[in-house]
Amino acid sequence: MGYIYEKSYCSTTNERCLRKVPNKNIKDFNGSPLYHVTLKNLLKSKYIDNVVINTDSEELKTDIRKHFGANVQIRDRKQEICGNYISMNKILEDDIHSVESDIYLQTHSTNPLLKTETIDRAIEKMISVLERGENDSVFSVTKVQKRFYNADGTPMNHDPKMLTTQHLKPIYEENSCFYLFTKESFKSNNGRIGVNPFMFEIDKIESTDIDEPEDFKIAQVLYNITVN
Repeated sequence: MGYIYEKSYCSTTNERCLRKVPNKNIKDFNGSPLYHVTLKNLLKSKYIDNVVINTDSEELKTDIRKHFGANVQIRDRKQEICGNYISMNKILEDDIHSVESDIYLQTHSTNPLLKTETIDRAIEKMISVLERGENDSVFSVTKVQKRFYNADGTPMNHDPKMLTTQHLKPIYEENSCFYLFTKESFKSNNGRIGVNPFMFEIDKIESTDIDEPEDFKIAQVLYNITVN
């Protein structure tokens, strides 16, 4: 059976992005707009046949046409799913109703250290778990073994008398680097994470996310060390 992979690559226009790092998708990142880094890695994947960017930014659309042309499909974001408090799942729902695919992969431009090789391994994992009927979706996580506390000062995940974090039971952070799902799994749970997902672990450096202004500086330093 042949698989077609679609990438629902969404321009993030929520309040957090605009307020913390203005226009970060097109902000200069080592000589080119930030989103170029992730987009080029997606286009190098041996599995992805089509990249879709859903956006309401005219500036972004112009830049996509100039630098990527027919390699990227632009979808104009509908007015009813624009705004600071619109769930990403609403945008993805619109995409999967309009773009047919066996498997969808969604990621963000704010993860510039995510590698093509990791994307391909995640897709291969998705194919494998679907064929064996083990899971219905895949999403990326980062393993954390640290001591956490509740707001009232009580320990959340550890015994305060135990000092070695290596012995802590790991917990996993949804790092938002990527989500793989099918139209069926999306409908089953009304979102990109299905009812029986597989957590795909990636390392801390690769999962670096740009949210705060200082994250931008950290990501640039790490990118120059690990990629350039």
